[in-house]
Amino acid sequence: MKYLITFSYDGSGYNGYQKQPKKKTIQGELEKALKKINKDSKVSVHASGRTDAGVHANNQKAHFTLDVNIKPESLQKALNSLTPSDIYIKRVESVDDKFHARFDVKAKEYVYKINMGEYDPIERNYVYQYNKKLDVVEMERALKYLEGEHDFKSFSKATEEKEDYVRKIVQTNLIRTLKNVNKIEIVFLGTGFLRYQVRNMVGTLIEIGEGKRKSEDIIDILNAKDRRKAGKTANPEGLYLNDVFYN
Repeated sequence: MKYLITFSYDGSGYNGYQKQPKKKTIQGELEKALKKINKDSKVSVHASGRTDAGVHANNQKAHFTLDVNIKPESLQKALNSLTPSDIYIKRVESVDDKFHARFDVKAKEYVYKINMGEYDPIERNYVYQYNKKLDVVEMERALKYLEGEHDFKSFSKATEEKEDYVRKIVQTNLIRTLKNVNKIEIVFLGTGFLRYQVRNMVGTLIEIGEGKRKSEDIIDILNAKDRRKAGKTANPEGLYLNDVFYN
């Protein structure tokens, strides 16, 4: 029977989502737990996409098939009892045999959190501790240039060669509340993202916020299709895979 799970995790203690030999990963922990549930028979977990070391997720999605027939509610309880406390299965549902957690994705939402105020050791693994003021208005202007369908090669992983770097960012937002004006959240909703794309875009936005670049420089960076033209890769701890949408 095929199942879809929605789960959250604290990525700070992991070498990313994807399973790697002799390294602690989210996928590795899930498959270890599912093997016990599946009467010691191996289970392959297919996620909506991978996240890198130190990156978190609020609503990651993944599918797998079990030999045993188990109710979704029972499976949720079993998984939460067998996985570490920094992984939490929020929902389990039965899905059609043709469903694929990665290939059926219609959109994803990422959130990047930045602290412009005093260094906070408690949040150091969950909010990027920039600890200086940024020109938030100029960063908001820059965000709008990233919306729409573009070739994002300049914001991709430098060593990763792909045939197609075209992706569509449906909507962006920069959230700042009166409750804490030193915290900002940058939101990206898109149909798909390249590896490191969000962190590379945020790194460039930070340089714009520092006054090192102008918001309209985004146009030239996109047109260059050259990773060297964009800013540094932002730290992983501020990044969250916030949600995955299938329709």
